[in-house]
Amino acid sequence: MAKQPLFRKVNTRTRGVWHKLHPPYARQRHSKSLAASEHLRASMHSGKHLGLDYTPLFRFLLSRVGQPWDAVFSETKSRLDREDPIFWLVALHEHQQKDYVRIGGYSFFSGLYVDAQGRLQKVDPDLHAATMSPDCRCCTHTLNGIPFGQPC
Repeated sequence: MAKQPLFRKVNTRTRGVWHKLHPPYARQRHSKSLAASEHLRASMHSGKHLGLDYTPLFRFLLSRVGQPWDAVFSETKSRLDREDPIFWLVALHEHQQKDYVRIGGYSFFSGLYVDAQGRLQKVDPDLHAATMSPDCRCCTHTLNGIPFGQPC
C-alpha cells in the first residue's frame, strides 16, 4: 500500500488566497527604464510551485528527530514531488544551521541538522513556543503548529 504524500494541495482559486503570483518587477515591466532589460523576455511563471503546502513534511521531519538521516531522507524523498522543501528545514552543513525557520508569514518550525553520527537533530532543543515572542499582536504566530504570543 502506498503511503500518503508529505504535501497537500491548497485551494488557489478561493477569494482572498494570495500566493505571490507575480515577480517583484511585475508592476514595473512597462516602464521605459526597463525596456531593454532581460526581465521582459523572461517567463513570468518559471519555476513556480503554487498551491502546495508542505506542513505535513515538516511535522514528519520533526517526528523523526533522533533517527538515522539516511532512512528518514529515503522515505521522505519517496513521498514528495521534489526534494527542495526538505532542505528548507534540514541543514547539512554547520554554517546553514538556524534555530528556527520561517515558513510563510507567521509559521515557524524548529531548525534541524544532521549530526556527526548521521542522526537528525534539532539545532536548538530548548526552543519552545512559550519562549518566542511574535512580530505583531494582530496575527497568530505558530512554532511547530503551536500558537504563541498574545491574542488581540
